[in-house]
Amino acid sequence: MPLLVYILGLTIFSITTSEFMVAGMMPSLSRAMGVSLTQIGYLISLYAIGMVIGGPLTTVALLKLRIPNKQALLWMLGLYAIAQSIAASAASYDIMAIARVATGVAGSACFGMSLAICADQVRPEARGRAAAVVIGGLMLASVLGLPMATLIDQYLGWRASFWLVVVMAAACMALIAILVPRSRPADAVSLGDELGEFKNPHLWTAYASSGLIIGATFAAFSYFTSILTGISGFPSSSIPWLLGVYGIANVVGNGVVGRFADQYTIPIMVGGMMILGISLALFALFADNQTISVAMLVVTGLVGMSMNPAIIARVMKTVHPGPLVNTVHTSVINIGLGVGSWIGGLGIAAGWGLRSPLWVGVALSLLALLSLLPYLGQKSGDAGRVALTAGRS
Repeated sequence: MPLLVYILGLTIFSITTSEFMVAGMMPSLSRAMGVSLTQIGYLISLYAIGMVIGGPLTTVALLKLRIPNKQALLWMLGLYAIAQSIAASAASYDIMAIARVATGVAGSACFGMSLAICADQVRPEARGRAAAVVIGGLMLASVLGLPMATLIDQYLGWRASFWLVVVMAAACMALIAILVPRSRPADAVSLGDELGEFKNPHLWTAYASSGLIIGATFAAFSYFTSILTGISGFPSSSIPWLLGVYGIANVVGNGVVGRFADQYTIPIMVGGMMILGISLALFALFADNQTISVAMLVVTGLVGMSMNPAIIARVMKTVHPGPLVNTVHTSVINIGLGVGSWIGGLGIAAGWGLRSPLWVGVALSLLALLSLLPYLGQKSGDAGRVALTAGRS
């Protein structure tokens, strides 16, 4: 695997560490900004809004200007570093909020550009494995980046955590400037060609599957802490360790799925959704049993978010994996995350108990499975070629 792919993974690690780390320093930010914890929580939502809405619009603008992927990624990383610097220096909540939106916009575009460059630097049959390395940065952000930022906050203050991300983004800019081959303006992807890919109905089916898979995972995961303490009976002090185990399972699953995602894209996703649905159902039925709860927590980690390499490989096989296709895919994944968490909470709000998010996860995984079954009979390579031809005919 080219060294550049790992640098792109480090880039995603830096971006998603910034996205997640607010959750680990909410008390510090609340005291510093003089606002409630609820308002600090909105900083996470503002980042997500920037990713979902601003990322695709920014990518469209970059394509309209016919800026090659390398230069576009460097511009977006520069914008990210500037916005993160403003956040690190913020003395008021309003400035912090604006900076979080800006980092979300730049971060989403960086996701799309990184995956597009990754796809260009490896053979088509290795794109899923390469994507697993790049997306592995996201997994490591939850396992390593978030605890690291929280620890720095506790000993050096929250601003130091923000400045660390600035340093990492700057380092990634330097490495990408050196390692990514120089691209000519003539090599820039046409906006018309990129928009033409969205005429392919198979792309929208792939997007729908991605949203449902991530939605199923986060409908349950968002409420794991409440379920583990409120039903399984674990003390609050054990939650960081349990979530750490879940994060490790994510990393392991991401590596395994990435190894086989190119060759067995659809079968992996179908099998993953079957296992996810069964594990969440067992979790819901036996949530009061600590052993079964931990076991299902691990299984969910192995087959939930770790489907990312497969869902990315599927999109890359369906259409040309340009920056806009990948950025919109990032938005779809974030929409699935937000909607899944929201639907998962509806059952609790309706008085159906803490187990209800798990059953919502089961239902969404079933819908994801149904969206995949029509493609199961096709070989991964054939399905991709058929879909790609259909989209361009």
